[in-house]
Amino acid sequence: MVKTNPGRFFEDYHVGQVIAHAVPRTLSGGERALYHALYPARHAVCSSDAFAQSCGLPGAPMDDLIAFHTVFGKTVPDISLNAIANLGYAEGRWHRPVWPGDTLRSESEVIGLKENSNGKSGVVWVRTRGLNQRGELVMDYVRWVMVRKRDATAPAPETVVPALADSVAPRDLVLPEGLDFTRYDFTLAGEPHRWGDYAVGEVIDHVDRVTVEEAEHMLATRLWQNTSKVHFDATLREDGRRLIYGGHVISLARTLSFNGLANAQMIVGLNAGAHANPCFAGDTVAAWSEVLDKAETAAPGVGALRLRLVAVKPGAVPGALRGEDGKYLGDVLLDLDYWALTPM
Repeated sequence: MVKTNPGRFFEDYHVGQVIAHAVPRTLSGGERALYHALYPARHAVCSSDAFAQSCGLPGAPMDDLIAFHTVFGKTVPDISLNAIANLGYAEGRWHRPVWPGDTLRSESEVIGLKENSNGKSGVVWVRTRGLNQRGELVMDYVRWVMVRKRDATAPAPETVVPALADSVAPRDLVLPEGLDFTRYDFTLAGEPHRWGDYAVGEVIDHVDRVTVEEAEHMLATRLWQNTSKVHFDATLREDGRRLIYGGHVISLARTLSFNGLANAQMIVGLNAGAHANPCFAGDTVAAWSEVLDKAETAAPGVGALRLRLVAVKPGAVPGALRGEDGKYLGDVLLDLDYWALTPM
């Protein structure tokens, strides 16, 4: 009997298949400290118990992207171990905060399949749910990934491409219980800008940059237990380079966005996302954001901003995303569309 796991290939999936992922992960202050060291994150609600308590929460929750990375990492051995690339995200929502001591597990349902024209790979769509130790839904999202075929001669499955919403409707955003920004301390948060100070269509250049190091991205990928071969095995690509985990780029860009969006405190919706071009160690990452929409919420003093966060290489023009052919420009690394909660 073969004991090792080679990972699933494209022909191993079928629509409706539900996969329970191993291994549950208990999160602690250690993950928070490592996350802040790697990026470093500075949004006040997730940095300070006292600040979070002044905003109606029992303490500082784990950074929203810690929950995302943990839930995502659990899925990799079953969904993307043999991936060529992770392609995009949609319909993501954070349903409740994650606290130190919570244990997260993941499960995914296959909702779409489409073989590529070369017959050597295909795209798999899955809806993933992250659950805590009480079985409560922490977050869910759809992602699609290009996966190798084991046998290029294997027949193609019936094509099923799921219909996905363009964005999460503001009414469907889930706000943390008790959240209240009416006593929000703008000085401690780091910037004076309120929800009303942002205009739809506004583009914000986040100014700062960070160079990606091999050691840091490898530490991050191990931290989230992401076992995808393209991030670890330098022999897997003809150029001998390991791809930077896309989530690492997401967190770098989110951290850079603090300069101009320090009060975009909590991520509650993931509308869309694409890793437009590969990132490698040695690349320097900059970022800009565009305000796409605004919405009021039922929570006291809390508004929601829909933001496009774009990670780019230096020299890119803030606001420039695609060429005349409609394709992403070559210096664009990430295009992420999300909802964040901001004081009114």
